[in-house]
Amino acid sequence: MLNLLRLLILVTLIHSALSCSPLHGSDTKPVFSRIISLYPAHTENLADLGLTRELIGIATSDTYPPEILSKQRFSHRDNAEKFIAAGPDLVLIRPMIANAVPQLIGRLQEAGITVISLQPRSIDEMLAYWIQLGSLTGRDTAAAQMVAEFNNELQRMHQATQMVPLQNRPKVYFESIHSKMKTFSPTSIAIFALEQAGGINIATDATARRDTNIAAYGKERILSHADEIDFFLAQEGRMNRVTTQQIAEEPGFLAIRAIREGKISLVDEQLVSRPTRRILEGIKQIRAILYQ
Repeated sequence: MLNLLRLLILVTLIHSALSCSPLHGSDTKPVFSRIISLYPAHTENLADLGLTRELIGIATSDTYPPEILSKQRFSHRDNAEKFIAAGPDLVLIRPMIANAVPQLIGRLQEAGITVISLQPRSIDEMLAYWIQLGSLTGRDTAAAQMVAEFNNELQRMHQATQMVPLQNRPKVYFESIHSKMKTFSPTSIAIFALEQAGGINIATDATARRDTNIAAYGKERILSHADEIDFFLAQEGRMNRVTTQQIAEEPGFLAIRAIREGKISLVDEQLVSRPTRRILEGIKQIRAILYQ
C-alpha cells in the first residue's frame, strides 16, 4: 500500500515534472474552473472530485459517468477555434494527443489556454495523479480523501488475497489486444488489478511498448506457457473488440489449457486500464472469475 511518505514523494515528483512541462505554460499555481477533458479517465476523475460544473467539455469517446454525458463534445481533431470559442482555461489531454497534434496545442497556448498532458502508468502514479488533479482545481481535500478511501478498500482486498497461499493462486495470461497478440506491462494498472485479485501474471517477461502499458508478446511466447495458463483473461472495449469465441478459435490456442477447459473471460477495459477508482470494481470482477 502507498504510505504517506511515498505519496508525498510522488506528489513532489509529479509537481516538478508538470512545472517543467512545455504544456504547462506557467510558473505559478492557478486554480482552473473551466475545463475541457480529452481523455475519459480525466473526465471520470474530475467528476469524482465534484467538478461536473467546472467540466465544460468532454471527449467524443466519453461514456461515464452518466451525469456528464450532455456536455459539449470535443476531439483533438477539431480545429482550435472550436476550443477557443468554448472559453476554457484548461484543456486536459494525454501524451498520445500531445504527440499527435502539436499544432493544436500551440494554437491553444497562444490563445492563453493552459494545456496539460497527464497519463499515469502505475498505481503509485495514479494516486499522485489524483492529487495533481485536486491541486489544479482547488479540490486538494477531496483528492486526498479519494486516495485514502481507495487505499483503505485496497487494503481490505489485499488482506483477503493474502489468505490464499501463493502456490494455490491461478496463473493467468491477460490479453490487451488480441489482433496483435499483446498483453500488459508487468507494472501496469491492469496487472496490478490481476495480482490484487489473487492471480499470477504468466507474462512477467513482457516489455512495454514505448511509453504505454501495452506490451508485445506474440503467439509463440503465449503458447510456450500453454500448460501453465489456468485462466485466459482479455480486456474488452474500444482497444480490444474481441469475443471469447474468437479467442477460443484462434489457430493454435487449443494447446492452451485454459482454452481447452473453457476458462476464457472478458473484463471491461474501463475497469482495468483506466486510472480511476473503478479499478476496485475491476479487481472484484477478476477475483470472482478466478475464485468462482
